Amino acid sequence: MVLIDAAKGSATLPPDLSKYKADFVVVSFYKLFGYPTGIGALIARNESAKLLKKTYFSGGTVAASIADVDFYKRRDGIEEYLEDGTLPFVSIASLHHGFKILNSLTMSAISRHTKSLASYVRNALLNMRHVNGNRVCTLYGVNNYELLRKNTGPTVTFNLRRPDGSWFGYREVEKLASLSNIQLRTGCFCNPGACAKHLGLSRSDLLSNIEAGHICWDDRDILHGKPTGAVRVSFGYMSTFEDASKFLKFIESSFVSSPSQLTYFEKPFDPETVTTRYFLKSIIIYPIKSCAGFRVESWPLSSTGLLHDREWLLKSLSGEILTQKKVPEMGFITTVVDLKLGLLTVESPRCKEKLEIGLTSSELIAEREVTEIYCQRYDVQGYCNEVDTWFSYAIGRPCKLVRNYAFENNVCSNKNRNIGMRRDVETKLNFVNEGQLLLISEESISDLNDRLRSKVHTDVNITRFRPNMVVSGGKPYSEDGWTNLQIGERIFKSMGGCNRCQMINTTFLGGSVQRSNEPLATLASYRRLKGKIYFGILLKMCDSIEQDSWLRVGQEIIASTD
Repeated sequence: MVLIDAAKGSATLPPDLSKYKADFVVVSFYKLFGYPTGIGALIARNESAKLLKKTYFSGGTVAASIADVDFYKRRDGIEEYLEDGTLPFVSIASLHHGFKILNSLTMSAISRHTKSLASYVRNALLNMRHVNGNRVCTLYGVNNYELLRKNTGPTVTFNLRRPDGSWFGYREVEKLASLSNIQLRTGCFCNPGACAKHLGLSRSDLLSNIEAGHICWDDRDILHGKPTGAVRVSFGYMSTFEDASKFLKFIESSFVSSPSQLTYFEKPFDPETVTTRYFLKSIIIYPIKSCAGFRVESWPLSSTGLLHDREWLLKSLSGEILTQKKVPEMGFITTVVDLKLGLLTVESPRCKEKLEIGLTSSELIAEREVTEIYCQRYDVQGYCNEVDTWFSYAIGRPCKLVRNYAFENNVCSNKNRNIGMRRDVETKLNFVNEGQLLLISEESISDLNDRLRSKVHTDVNITRFRPNMVVSGGKPYSEDGWTNLQIGERIFKSMGGCNRCQMINTTFLGGSVQRSNEPLATLASYRRLKGKIYFGILLKMCDSIEQDSWLRVGQEIIASTD
C-alpha cells in the first residue's frame, strides 16, 4: 500500500499519479488556497478504497439501523459511508473559487514562482556569515548543491547558530519574527521521524528530552545542546519577492553578528566609577495576578514579598490560570487594599457595583484545596458564588477567584519538569512567575523611551512592565550589575533579569485593548540574551520577617555589585 501526503505539495506541484501509483493521496484545501480551514480530501484508488472499514457509524453513513439490536447496513458508495455527519456545504462551495484562481494562474507558473522564491531564500541563508566567518544557517533536506539547484520545493527548513556555534532556539526565532509581522511554523511539523533524522536525535536523546519534560508545542527548543525542532518557511502563489526579502532582512538584523554587534545584550554604560545614590521612588502592589495594581507611599513586607502582592488569582472552571495573555480584559480590573479597614476593593467598567472582599479568612467559604502553579504547590481557597459571578461578568467568561491561603508553598517533586522554569523554588512565593519582587529604574525606562521615540515616535509608561519597585539614580541598566541591595534594614538579593513576553505590548485605552509590537521589538534589538529579552531585575528577600517591616517611598537604596 502506498500513501502520499500531498497536503502541501498539491499547492504548488501536485504529484503525477500516472507516475506514482499511489493507493491513497491526502490533500488540504487550506494549503491549496489559504481558505477555508478544516477542509481536505482523500483521493483513493477504487480497488484500495474497498479495504477501508470503520468500526463505528454516525449520521448519514448507513442505509438502515435498528436501535435495540446490533444491526446496521452501510451505504454503498465509499464516500457515503466515510463522510460522517452534516458536511460543511458553505465551505465546500467556496472551493470552486479557489480552483478558479489556480486554473487562471496555472500550476506550472505557481511551481516556478514558489521554487524561485525558495531558492532565493536558501541561497541567501547559506551565504550568511557571522563576523568570525562561521555559518549562520543550517539547512535541512538539502544534501548537495545539485539537489539544491534542481529538485527542491517551496519550503525551506532550517535552524540558526550563534557565532560560537551554539544554537538559536526556534521559539526565539518565532517570537522575534512575530514582532516583525512574519509568521513562521516551528517545531517538528508533525513529522517526528524526519525531525529525529535531520536533527541527529537518537532514541536515547528523544527519551531524555521527554524525561526532561519536553512535549509538542512547549518552549523547550534547546535541550542538552541540541535543537528539539526547526524553523520552516513556506511559499505559496500569493507570496512575493518582497515577502522573501523582508524575511531575509529580519534574519540578518536579528541573528547575524557584525563587527559593531558582538553581543545581542547591550549594556551601554560602564559600571559606576563614583558612589551613586539610589532612592525608592514608587511602590506598586498587584493583589490579583494580572489585574491592575495600586501605588502606595509605604507598605509592609511579608514572607512572600510585599504584603498581599499577587495573593489572589482567577481560574477558569476547568482549572486554567487566567492572565492578560489570554484574557486581556483583566487589565481593566482595578484593585486597592485598605489595611486599616481590612478590605480588598475591586472595580471594573463592566460592573456597576464595586466589590469589597474582606481580608480575614471568614470570607473564604469554599473548601481548601492544593493546586500546582509554576511548579509550586499552593494551599488555596475560593469564595462564594457572588464573588465568582462578579469576576465572571468583569472578564466576560466563567471564572473563580482563589486566594493563597497558607503562605507556605511546598516545592513539587518536579520529576517530569524542567527546574529552569523556577529560578528559586525554595523561596516562599505568592502567585508570581519567578521572583518575589520586580524592580525597574527610571533611568532604564527613560533610555527605552528615547529609543522608542526615535524609532516609532511613542513612549511607554513604566506601569506597562508591572514593577513592584521603581528606583531612581545612576545610569540606565545599572541595576543589571547589582547582586544585593539594602533598603532600610532589609537586604534583597538579585535573581537576575526579568524575561519579557508580548504581554508588555498590550495597552488599555478608552475601554479597549490595543496591541502592537512595541516595546518588545525595540527591547529585542539590544536587550536579548540566549533567547530571552530582559528588562528589570527580580529580587528575593535574604532574611526572614520576624517583626513589623515596611518599605517607604524616598528610602535610600544601597546597591552592591560584588
